[in-house]
Amino acid sequence: MSNLLARRRGLLVVVVLALLTGGCANSDKPQSYIAPEGPIARQLDRLWDPVFAIAAVFFFLVQGLVLWVAIRYRRRGDDDNPKQVHGNKAMEIGWTAAPALILAGVGFFTVINLVDLDRIPKGPEVLTVEVIGHQWWWEYQYPKAGIVTANELHIPAEKKIDLRVTATDVIHSFWPPKLAAKIDAVPGRINHMVLEADADDVGKTFFGQCMEYCGLSHANMRLKVVVHDAASFDKWQRDQAKKASIPAAGAPGATGAELFRTKGCGGCHTVKGYTAGQVGPDLTHFMDRKVFAGAIFPNDLDSLRTWLRDPPKAKPMDPDNGLGMPNLGLTENEINDLIAFLQTLK
Repeated sequence: MSNLLARRRGLLVVVVLALLTGGCANSDKPQSYIAPEGPIARQLDRLWDPVFAIAAVFFFLVQGLVLWVAIRYRRRGDDDNPKQVHGNKAMEIGWTAAPALILAGVGFFTVINLVDLDRIPKGPEVLTVEVIGHQWWWEYQYPKAGIVTANELHIPAEKKIDLRVTATDVIHSFWPPKLAAKIDAVPGRINHMVLEADADDVGKTFFGQCMEYCGLSHANMRLKVVVHDAASFDKWQRDQAKKASIPAAGAPGATGAELFRTKGCGGCHTVKGYTAGQVGPDLTHFMDRKVFAGAIFPNDLDSLRTWLRDPPKAKPMDPDNGLGMPNLGLTENEINDLIAFLQTLK
């Protein structure tokens, strides 16, 4: 009896710890979809809340009945069987009709919300951004402004953003949880998502990531959404549309600029007005970004040195099969020269 009691206590401790640890999160909960910001996310939350409440009620009802039956009608002897009841039509109709009506109600409001969310916004005020998933980073193209950037999506507040999402290699899934739901990025197909941030979100950065397993470095395919007011977003667009300012011979960064070409960096990366690579992220305004390498590293000197010494070690990749940046075997002097050049790309 004591062993049974000890096992039950141990099971209770495990259940309590599982519930407590399951609710753990950072203090700011950067990727919590139950702390929505922006009208799209709040619309989804208004649908999620009642569905969760209904599910919770039925969960505890069913589990409570299971426990009650297990305890109340537990077997106490060889001939101790509960009374069998068959053919109760009222009960059968009730437990069939009630779930059907609940599911019909949930389905009705779900369809209404899906139709509304799938509506592609139109008009001159709508900002269109093409989102392209790569193994393992995100590319953003602003066709009207002629801008190409990576990993950090910049948007103005209080404006509908029409995201046209696709991929170049395998299926990815774009998900900024505080602002919107997930949407798959499928090669050869364009899916639409609408983003919108509030005026109170100006200056904030929202985090997200790929939610469809896409290979070796799937967990390192992250993203950021940076929210501007109208004036700062217009300035950001003007700055991003400019060509790179390449250092002249003898100027700081000039040696690194030449290395950028001779070491093959320019064969993969575009620097507008200097190189036209089509494989890796566009680096024209690299130093304007806070992160790099799929948004997993801060854009600082230590991280750049770590990256350039051995990219596949810093982030799991497969350069032998054309996935990710290879180890170029750079010397420390070459790394310093390349960093000096990258620091001019503002």
